[in-house]
Amino acid sequence: MPLLSVLTAAHAGRADLLARAGESVAAQRLPEGWTLEWVVQEDGPEPSLAPIVERFPFGRHAAHGEQLGIATTRNLALTRVDGELVHVLDSDDELLPDAISVALKAFEKFPAVHWVAAQADDLLPDDTRRSFALEYPAGYVEPGKMNEFTNGRGEPPIHCAGLTMRTRTVRALGGWAANPRSEDSALFVALAELTPGFVTPEVTWLHRLHTAQTTGEHAWKTLRAESMTMVRQRLAALRELGLELDV
Repeated sequence: MPLLSVLTAAHAGRADLLARAGESVAAQRLPEGWTLEWVVQEDGPEPSLAPIVERFPFGRHAAHGEQLGIATTRNLALTRVDGELVHVLDSDDELLPDAISVALKAFEKFPAVHWVAAQADDLLPDDTRRSFALEYPAGYVEPGKMNEFTNGRGEPPIHCAGLTMRTRTVRALGGWAANPRSEDSALFVALAELTPGFVTPEVTWLHRLHTAQTTGEHAWKTLRAESMTMVRQRLAALRELGLELDV
């Protein structure tokens, strides 16, 4: 039976939101024959999230017992993933009930793709939703095509927190980069440069906006410019070398 892994990096301060994320995973309407697992990796020196994850029969929790940051935490979670596909779900975001089904149908319709990017609405503090404009046309994306937009804009035109990817491809590319910020963008530019993908027109997940959001903190912004330079340099190096992924 095919398996999809939902991968979540979390820390102790996200307990209530993590429970809601888990409930959104539990509510997934999967295509016939598919199952899922929820692989949660807890960052920080004092782990406390196991009881939340264990509420869900499909949940698997592990903690490394020190503060390593989101990229390393995701990569440690990736070592525990058993699914042929992996979907990224941040600990403060939520999936809509057909999120996984929409991604799986795209992989079925376009067997050559290695990634599917889904649309999101912002989830506001009062639990209302706010839509935002799609920055890239929905549909099949040839290798390298989306990075033409990335070169001009400076960063990818999709939200990397909503990606579903082939697990072995993520592993082959080294997982999430050791950038201090924008580690998911660094992974995605390599993924989009070397492999075809698909952008769904449907909104399938909710990006929560809240006061404790990491990307809203001043410390996060301090190394943002340097991190995006690393992303652009990675893309430039891929193009200069003319690397191709033979699959």
